[in-house]
Amino acid sequence: MTKIKKQFSCNNCGSVSNKWLGQCPDCGEWGSISEELASSSKITVPRGGTAQGLDLLSDAVLDTIRTKTPIEELNRVLGGGLVSGSAILIGGDPGIGKSTLLLQLSSKLAQNNIGCLYITGEESTNQIKLRAKRLDINDSKTGLLAATNVEDIISTIDKHKNELDLVVIDSIQTVATSQLSSAPGTVSQIRASAHILINYAKQNNITLLLACHVNKDGQLAGPKVLEHMVDTVLYFEGDHNNHFRILRSIKNRFGGVNEIGVFEMTSAGLMEITNPSELFLMERENNVSGTAVFAGTQGSRPLLIEIQALTCPTNMVTPRRSVVGWDTNRLSMIIAVLGVRYGLNLSSHEVYLSVAGGLKITDPAADLAVAAALISAAKNVPLPSKSIFFGEVGLSGEVRKVAQTEARIKEASKLGFERMFCATKENFGATIEPIIHLKQLKGLIV
Repeated sequence: MTKIKKQFSCNNCGSVSNKWLGQCPDCGEWGSISEELASSSKITVPRGGTAQGLDLLSDAVLDTIRTKTPIEELNRVLGGGLVSGSAILIGGDPGIGKSTLLLQLSSKLAQNNIGCLYITGEESTNQIKLRAKRLDINDSKTGLLAATNVEDIISTIDKHKNELDLVVIDSIQTVATSQLSSAPGTVSQIRASAHILINYAKQNNITLLLACHVNKDGQLAGPKVLEHMVDTVLYFEGDHNNHFRILRSIKNRFGGVNEIGVFEMTSAGLMEITNPSELFLMERENNVSGTAVFAGTQGSRPLLIEIQALTCPTNMVTPRRSVVGWDTNRLSMIIAVLGVRYGLNLSSHEVYLSVAGGLKITDPAADLAVAAALISAAKNVPLPSKSIFFGEVGLSGEVRKVAQTEARIKEASKLGFERMFCATKENFGATIEPIIHLKQLKGLIV
């Protein structure tokens, strides 16, 4: 008989040990070791094999079959549409809208005579139908299946493989293979189940969409190797108190990374936001101090975002620095540069910085907009109306040029902004006011 024993696996890197450890010895992650059952029977490795043919790098390239979806924001994030035979992993917080997006996508593609199968391991088919009725999805040809066994799923797909182009698994944590004795959701089950599903999808040229939960740290739950196995990794970002959702590409073998798609969660499902710049600037007042408009980019998409700053006198030895949507360390650097190179001392003030609209930005070009907002807040003087700021600030106080300058300026001009403060001197059909050093802001903010 096969003897069952326990083993301990790391949820971050998948390494296996025979005892529990507080820290993983391979990746160094703390608290990531979890217990699971494993079979002690030896795995037989085949000694013989068949020689395979080789391709040359100079051989003709087959055109990638890409299917454009009816959801343009999703096409942008994917790099133009769904690639046949690819595996896509989409993660997000519970209730953020993953299942809603996948159901809407499946139904719209099925209406265009594209074979779709929606497999759920968390709900019954009747619950899926109730959600479809709430989203006003009628006469859909999407196939539904409630199953958690990988072998049953593969058999069902194989039976209808000539009719299927897209298969949705919601979610990968609920499926399990009978080859392993461990429970569904464990590292070994997720890794083995995903491997079987991805291999079958690639061999039969079927696009596979995998929904995935996230843990309390906001990372995809499961082994890190799962992200390496798939072709595309998408994250759903957003706050449950805010009805806007952002779909961001973290990894994409067939397109650019860090592309975003903006959606609005309504009673009828997820609706596309075609002009997100207006969303992040709505109801903005021009005569308020401490606000600056930043011309940023997310992937290849230019976005205008409002940066809000507030300074407050305090008697604390260590004043508070609170940041929402930006890097705390970078804010500390900008405060230090303003103190030394500009002459603005904020050592006795609390500083609060927020990116409007719930967006998280990592673009270093936001330095100049943050500096302008801090100066405006400290002096209680509003910035010039209809102006934007972008540029990277160095430790010496100089403002450096950034990428995609022309796209940023064109987006600002389209929305009615007239004055562009940046490091470039080129004329892109707008009023450019070059800022080479932070000291030049003294004549701007009086």
